[in-house]
Amino acid sequence: MSTLKFQAQVDLLHTSELQFRLASAVRLATSMEIQPLDLPVVWTHGKHRVSYREIALRQDQGDFAAWCLQRTATYMLAMAVKDAIRTAVADPKNSSNAEVRAAYQIARLIRNAFAHSPFDPVWSIDGDCLGQVFAVRKIVRFDTTNLHGQTFDWRHYGGPLALFRLSRFVRKEILGEKPTPRRPFPPPTTEYFQQGSLILRRVGEPLS
Repeated sequence: MSTLKFQAQVDLLHTSELQFRLASAVRLATSMEIQPLDLPVVWTHGKHRVSYREIALRQDQGDFAAWCLQRTATYMLAMAVKDAIRTAVADPKNSSNAEVRAAYQIARLIRNAFAHSPFDPVWSIDGDCLGQVFAVRKIVRFDTTNLHGQTFDWRHYGGPLALFRLSRFVRKEILGEKPTPRRPFPPPTTEYFQQGSLILRRVGEPLS
């Protein structure tokens, strides 16, 4: 496999991670009611034209849509992970490396759940994957026991941050991405702490 193809998959994983990070920022800002929901007063594109009245968002609509956006971004992470592994490994389902097999199956099964019903995903577990546990280090663990036909739930595999970490694992451990210094990024304007969907905002000065 050429270095260029590997790099292309690394770039796609980076892109899906960026989308997830942006979607997470939008969801946080929308939940805290600081995300602008402005849209064009008039928007034309090609032969179509819409007015603000047609596309304006209420706060509650924006909050729900931001949740959907973040969830969709995790679906894109799973797709990118699956495709990247297939590029790097000829037959990932039967790889001699248990973590490669697990990473591929987890990403593939999440992708399948969303592909069949993106807004209300349901687990569709292949017969040869039923009753199995797929795990990648301490990053992600997925037990398929009794999941076939069940409604998709983040608790089944560890949630969005598990997929975010899995993407990084694939980049570094399977595609062999070399570490590079991270470019500077701005500090947060407000300090938030999040546990699941619970959001806390720091008020006042940090304790010394």
